[in-house]
Amino acid sequence: QVQLVESGGGLVQPGGSLRLSCAASGRTNINNYAMGWFRQAPGKEREFVGGGSRNGGGTNYADSVKGRFTISRDNAKNTMYLQMNSLKPEDAAVYYCAAALYGWGYVRPQDYDYWGQGTQVTVSA
Repeated sequence: QVQLVESGGGLVQPGGSLRLSCAASGRTNINNYAMGWFRQAPGKEREFVGGGSRNGGGTNYADSVKGRFTISRDNAKNTMYLQMNSLKPEDAAVYYCAAALYGWGYVRPQDYDYWGQGTQVTVSA
């Protein structure tokens, strides 16, 4: 089992950048999981942002964030990151990281087995 804790959220102006972190703990390394980032704005469903394969060699992104967001991992720190650039007001949401035991590239929340508690991102002038 793995525990996930997100951090790095906050208030940023449109056009700004933030880097979210997802620290994993437990008797395992994040390399054993396919990882993903999701977000949920008030009144909306949780939506896929991006994901990465077990070894970090493969990534996929939602069309809405392609070219602006980048997923990376630091295996030594057992941490996944989401670098968010050129932020827009519509990017504001609670951001969650998730881990899947099998496969990768999943875009549905129900395909992930473990979740963090979320971190708030606000984009406003």
